Amino acid sequence: MAVPLFLDPKLEPPLTPLLASSRFLHDLVDGLGSPLNVVVPDRIAENVAGFRSVYRSHHLEGDISFAHKANRSSALVRRLAATGAAMDVASLGELQHALACGFTPDRIGVTGPKEPELFWLAARTGVTVHIEGHAELEFLASLVRRHELPRVRVLLRLSEFSGTAVKVLSRRSRFGVPAAELAGLLDVCERHHEAVEVIGVSYHLDTTSLDEKALALEGCVRAMDECRARGMRPRVIDIGGGFGVNYLADGAQWEHYTSQLTLAAMGRREPLAWRNHSYGLSSEGGTLRGSLELYPSYRPVAGADYLDELLRTPAPTLGRPLATLLLENLYDLCVEPGRALLDQCGLTLARVLETRREPDGTHSIRLAMNADDCALEEHGILMDPVVLHRGKPWRATENATDSFGVYLHGNLCLESDLITRRLVLLPRLPVPGDLLAFVNTAGYCMDFNAQHAQQRPLARKVAAYQGTGGWQWRLDDQYWPIHSAEDAHEV
Repeated sequence: MAVPLFLDPKLEPPLTPLLASSRFLHDLVDGLGSPLNVVVPDRIAENVAGFRSVYRSHHLEGDISFAHKANRSSALVRRLAATGAAMDVASLGELQHALACGFTPDRIGVTGPKEPELFWLAARTGVTVHIEGHAELEFLASLVRRHELPRVRVLLRLSEFSGTAVKVLSRRSRFGVPAAELAGLLDVCERHHEAVEVIGVSYHLDTTSLDEKALALEGCVRAMDECRARGMRPRVIDIGGGFGVNYLADGAQWEHYTSQLTLAAMGRREPLAWRNHSYGLSSEGGTLRGSLELYPSYRPVAGADYLDELLRTPAPTLGRPLATLLLENLYDLCVEPGRALLDQCGLTLARVLETRREPDGTHSIRLAMNADDCALEEHGILMDPVVLHRGKPWRATENATDSFGVYLHGNLCLESDLITRRLVLLPRLPVPGDLLAFVNTAGYCMDFNAQHAQQRPLARKVAAYQGTGGWQWRLDDQYWPIHSAEDAHEV
């Protein structure tokens, strides 16, 4: 008997008790429309605490900065402002938002491509600026002089690290200056020493490889030596993000599904996705071609645990653990998790509009949302939604004696508007009026791709929190951290 191809999502509090409050979620969608994004701000504070515990275990100091681009929620940013976390912003709007939500300039860093207005506000308010190259450094220095602004703290972003007797090379990145060209960048810094203060270096690597990140961190330590040799006083190494999230509850399910996906691409079993979509795999003359274009949805080591493993990793050439290198030099470590800080922080709800049985025995389900409203597959994430039947309680464990293969279609008049391209197996078939809950969508999947189409409104967003009387909610931009306190309504 074939093993059902379920991909059960990993669920932890507060999402587990929130899903158990099925009537509360149905009432939210009835009142505010479908789709609806629900964030749980208190969980992000717990995730910050998890990262901080890793710092303590290695006796390190430094900022844990939330990468704002992962979610535009005001509730989440305001809750973070009430912790000791910092903020990584990548646009003028994000900087303005962080300041308005309670972050002081000393807790904000600006990264990524920058427009002149962003440079001006960053310099005017005194936030730290990550420099991507010579042109940015020259422009910032000229801006400081022209407007008679205070000296700006900067981090020099590096890329393309290498080392002697090291087989691993970090891949090219469009962000930062190759580490081999640091000397030229430091020449510019010295020329503009009255306008900018180099407080350290940083890197941004789009990889899950511990070896690549270890090479980059060791390279940053060497770069700090170069800065100090020139009389500078750097103290910060920022290693960016990329700590990841484990989306699935069962690693065996992930291994089985990806194995079957490979067989489907080879033509050795029936297709697993809409119109033979194979997520980057193909067969040529009986040989498998391509690579799986998916996020590793099951990651047993992710988030704060990934940071811990990185810090325990020996430096490629110096041999000592990376945490030891930082301690020996009394350097602060800064990180910029986005997805990892949003783990279990929210879900996206969609109402079922139609369920239709197809001639091949599968079912098509049309939802009151479109693919951009919940961009799981756009980010390569595969996991099953949770069915919330109207008028019936939801249970975390359900003994399914049968399964139903469904394709999830959106509400746009486009053949390509598929919420998920793969055939999803559900333990029970939903009917119109039921809800599908796509869990753990706060990291990038809620609104990073969302846009107006066919005059349809963007999904609204609410913040849910537990009060003395159970689950309560406020519109996202009306939530403040005091609302999670037991005495919130006594103020």
